[in-house]
Amino acid sequence: MDMEARAHSEHPEALRLWLRLLTCTQLVEKDVRGRLRERFDTTLPRFDLMAQLERAPDGLKMIELSRRMMVTGGNVTGITDQLAREGLVDRVAVEDDRRAYRVRLTPKGRKLFHEMAQQHEQWIVDAFAALSERELATLHRLLGKVKQHAGQRAAAPTE
Repeated sequence: MDMEARAHSEHPEALRLWLRLLTCTQLVEKDVRGRLRERFDTTLPRFDLMAQLERAPDGLKMIELSRRMMVTGGNVTGITDQLAREGLVDRVAVEDDRRAYRVRLTPKGRKLFHEMAQQHEQWIVDAFAALSERELATLHRLLGKVKQHAGQRAAAPTE
């Protein structure tokens, strides 16, 4: 049973929409996870970590990776260790902090990530193929309004 199946017609439309968004997110994510596993023998967290490193060519400290990925340092360490064993990332000492190091993609890791990112992009495009360009733009605009409103509510002090 998906999240949306929990809603009934007497529930507010906003709740039903929220559950539909969650369901769609879960379905697309499940598809992407499966495709990453089948095509690249990798996981979504590994892909996400590599994506963060792709955006930071000089590398990131472990604490920065942890913050950006919103996971514990232990999770980042485990994934980084795996990727390092495979030659996809390396660790570089941080000059002013002997205890810290930066993690960065190796040339092999960058090449693999680019291949995965191209496929990932196509999978996401395919996931939205039922919508026209105009419908995509409208949905994007409307969800932008929701995002802005939710951001304002999150920033406002609670009583």
